[in-house]
Formats: sequence, C-alpha cells, structure tokens
Amino acid sequence: MLETPTRTWTRKDLLGLEELARDEILHLLDTARGFAEISTRSIKKAPALRGKVVLNLFFEPSTRTKTSFSLAAQRLSADLVDIVKEASSSVKGESLVDTARNVEAMGVDIVVVRHQQAGAPALLARSLKASVINAGDGTHEHPTQALLDLYTIRDKLGELAGRKIALVGDITHSRVARSNIWALRKLGAEVGVIGPRTLVPGALRELGVNVHYHLDEALGHYDVFNILRIQLERQRRGMFPSVREYNALYGIDLRRLKRMKPGVLIMHPGPINRGVEISHDVADGPNSVILQQVANGLAVRMAAMVLTQNARESA
Repeated sequence: MLETPTRTWTRKDLLGLEELARDEILHLLDTARGFAEISTRSIKKAPALRGKVVLNLFFEPSTRTKTSFSLAAQRLSADLVDIVKEASSSVKGESLVDTARNVEAMGVDIVVVRHQQAGAPALLARSLKASVINAGDGTHEHPTQALLDLYTIRDKLGELAGRKIALVGDITHSRVARSNIWALRKLGAEVGVIGPRTLVPGALRELGVNVHYHLDEALGHYDVFNILRIQLERQRRGMFPSVREYNALYGIDLRRLKRMKPGVLIMHPGPINRGVEISHDVADGPNSVILQQVANGLAVRMAAMVLTQNARESA
C-alpha cells in the first residue's frame, strides 16, 4: 500500500464535492499525487486493491470516464466487471438498486456508477455495503472530473487559493461545472462563469461566483479557462440562436487567446466540439492542458477507489 498524507478520509462513498470539507478534498488530491507515479513505471501496477472487485455500472455513454476508471482499477490490481445499460437487466424492468444488489451479492467491493438521474449514486450508497463512486449523475455532479481538473491546476500553477478560474459555456446543464464550483470555492479560488443568459444561472452570484454574459470582457481577468461542452442532448430547444452564433460570441480561438493572461491554462472536460466552443489551434496549442487532464484522471480515480475502500473496511 502506498503511503497517504496525514489527513484522514472516513467516507465509504464519493458522491459529490458539495458535501466534502476542504481538508477532504485536499487529502484526495494529495493521495492522487502519490498514485501518479505508477503511470510512469514500465509495469504499471500496484497491489492496493488486489483481491477486490470493481463494477463499472454505466447507464450513459462514456469514453474517457469509463476507460479511466477501468484502467485505474486494473492498475490497482483489482478485478473489473463492466455493465452498460443495454446489457443490464434494467432493459427488462429491473430497478437500479436490484441490479446493483444482485451484482454485490457476487462479491463486488466498489461500484462506479454513471446515471442519467440525479441522486442515483446516493440511492445506491444507502442500499449497498459496497463503496459507491459517482461517475456523473444527471446534471447534479461529476466529482472525479472536477477533482482531476483541480489536480491539473495545482500541478501547473500551485495552490488554488487566490487563483482565478473561469468556467465557460453551458453552466446550467453541466455537472462538471457544479462540482468545480463547490470545490474551487472551498479551496479559496475566485470562480467566474461565462455564457449566454439562457445557460448561466444568475443565482450563482449567491454562492460568491462571478457571472459574465460577455466573454470578451473577462478574457484578461482569469488564470484558467475551463471550457465546457455544449450539451445539446440535455437542452430544450432555443437555448441559443445557432451554433455559429455561439461560436462567434463564446468560442475560444487564437484571437481571444492573445487577449488572455500570458501562461493562461486552457482546459476542457471532453468530448470537444471543435470549431464550436474551442478552435483546433487552441485545443492543440501550448496553453492547452486537455490531455494532461485525461492523464491525471487515472491518479485521481485510483485515489478515490483506495480511500473509499479503506474507509469501508475500517468502519
């Protein structure tokens, strides 16, 4: 077992960042730093979860998150089971809880769940003895994505206190935005949200968040721009006039990049709509840390699995 920092973790589940204290978030990030080294080895394995079984229970499409959790489990020497909605008994009418309980009865220790309904991971956590990790629930939260975003910023810029972080795009429908806002504010960062009025709730000001409806007025203020995908599949029609107009008003291209701070970080949780929210040359340019985000996701998810499992066994 790799050594972890002196802060403690007592939760058997990771359901969201709203409920976590500042020290818990830092403990998870510090633990992830210890696991990052595993990916640099010629043999990318550690015995931390040897003999444990991890279930990926995904009811929404996913490439990055599902693959990241799978690789994280394998690098920790766990056995891995994958179930997607189309291959589960839910298509026959079985409830989510019954599906999970039946698989848990076969010896599953950790359930990683992505579901279209907000609150589904919390429901499972109350029903299962296994640890439950939220891999995205509706428009509620996506805690491990936000954690890997924080990890990446800390790795590049140092501690988050006093840093200025902007989230650009579809804030209303973004679980990534919600998790980032909760965590960044707790760690002392200044947070701004930028986008059309139809996609950026003005009520976020009550959480101490800066709200901008015009991207160009905020370009020189922030150290990091985390650009969110336009989630057309979750939107009602008419949230903005057209993709072309959205790109003209909120797309990040070289012209706008030149007006940002020197050394600004450009982030994106993926998948990228190139030419809509971000141009090719910015996504692949020197200010982009998008691929580093993906790589850092492995360490963060390894830390989440080990900490929740250790807490479960210590309870």
